[in-house]
Amino acid sequence: MTPKRKKRLMVILAIVCGVGIAVALAVNAFRQNMLYFFTPTQIKAGEQPDKRSFRLGGLVAKNSVERAKDSLLIRFDVTDTHETIKVEYSGILPDLFREGQGVVAIGQMGEKEVFKADEILAKHDENYMPPEVADALEQAHNKGVAEKAAMDVKSANQ
Repeated sequence: MTPKRKKRLMVILAIVCGVGIAVALAVNAFRQNMLYFFTPTQIKAGEQPDKRSFRLGGLVAKNSVERAKDSLLIRFDVTDTHETIKVEYSGILPDLFREGQGVVAIGQMGEKEVFKADEILAKHDENYMPPEVADALEQAHNKGVAEKAAMDVKSANQ
């Protein structure tokens, strides 16, 4: 191999190594910043990440919104019609936030199974619901129907 070819090979190897390192760093940064979506049922099952932010989605439970009188602290429950998670948020809520409506909260699980939200997103019109929330509600409904049917069969057999 001539010295000229060796020099070219070294340059090509350096470029390939540089691109590989850049891709590895980009993938690592992307992985650390991903926000996965979880439902209250999944959280009660312990599927959520520990000490990492994630998205919690579902419906704001009826008669669950509590506002603090001396601060912007708001407590409410998010449900997927099967399980319910308590949420705490300190800040101004979106205009469309209300009971019975779809909501996505971004934050982490805190102590005593309370979700500490950093951001609240509400649906923007009457026909829209985030696809993740719609799928989660449908799965929870189907699970609840199946469990009720199993209980009915069990009680009929006794």
